[in-house]
Formats: sequence, structure tokens, C-alpha cells
Amino acid sequence: MELILKKDVENLGFADDLVSVKNGYGRNFLIPHGHAVLATPSAKKVLAETLKQRAFKEKKVVDEAKTQSEKLNGLDVKITAKTGEGDKLFGSVTNGDLADALAKQGVSIEKKYITIAGGAIKRTGPYDATIRFHRDVVSNFTFEVVAEAKPEVKSKAKPEVKAKVEAETEVKAEDNSEAK
Repeated sequence: MELILKKDVENLGFADDLVSVKNGYGRNFLIPHGHAVLATPSAKKVLAETLKQRAFKEKKVVDEAKTQSEKLNGLDVKITAKTGEGDKLFGSVTNGDLADALAKQGVSIEKKYITIAGGAIKRTGPYDATIRFHRDVVSNFTFEVVAEAKPEVKSKAKPEVKAKVEAETEVKAEDNSEAK
């Protein structure tokens, strides 16, 4: 079954692509959800005309995507996360966290266009991500997950408080001995 995609579909194609899929996938998922339409001869002619008109606009969009991608070259992104024993994280770092970190650096990209190698990150260290700015502009990006600085925990109580607690304990002990 030949279809014309109306939206980008993961692992299938981009908007306005002519794709061939199995009948069930097309009839039961793509067409009802508005992701695609049947590729009739008249629809193919309309698509060809639309692509001609869009070619000039597309060049401008691709150039803009390339400038966004070039902004990544100089960036050094470190995402801080809480850690437990060793280098294990509490929770995980996802593409949404990377999108937020990039937005703080001045590169705005939706999290759905970021793919982290291996999925969610559960340990500290350097990682790679693939960022798609446009169907023709895909950039690889390296970032690092670092442990959040742990506040120093004082295991000993303050001497003044400790002395006061000991004095109260002695007073109570004296009271108990006098009561007997």
C-alpha cells in the first residue's frame, strides 16, 4: 500500500514522503491517526506541485538548521545529577534533561529530536547523543553527566549541645537518686 505521509513517523519517513507499507499498518494506524493519506494519482500530482513550491523555502530552513547545529560545536554541557554509591544516579538523565541543558546554553531543540545512545542514562560519565535539527541536518553531540556536590555532613554534635545534654542527664540522674 502506497501512502503519502502528512507527519514525521519514527522509523518510517518524514512529512510528504511517499512510502510503501503493509495494508494493515496503513489502514489501522497511519490513516486513522492522520499520519498519512492514500497515494492516489491525483494526490501524487498535488504532492509534486507542493514539493516544487516548497523547495525554495526548504533551503532557508536547512540553512537555519545548519547554523543551529554549528552552535553545538563549541558547547561543553555538563549535567549534574544526584548520585548514590559509586557512580550510580538516583533516577536517570533523559533526552528531556539534555534539551533543558542545551536551552540554558542557547540552543533550543525539542526533546523528541534528541536520541541518547543507549536510552536513559543511569551512571556518571561522558555520553553521546544524536540531535536532528532537520531531516538533512543531523549532529552528533558529546556531553557529560557529573555527580552533584554532596554537602559535608557533620557526624559529631556541637560540643556545647553535647555538654548541655550530658548536664541534663546528670540532673535527671540526681533527681532519681534523691527520690529514692
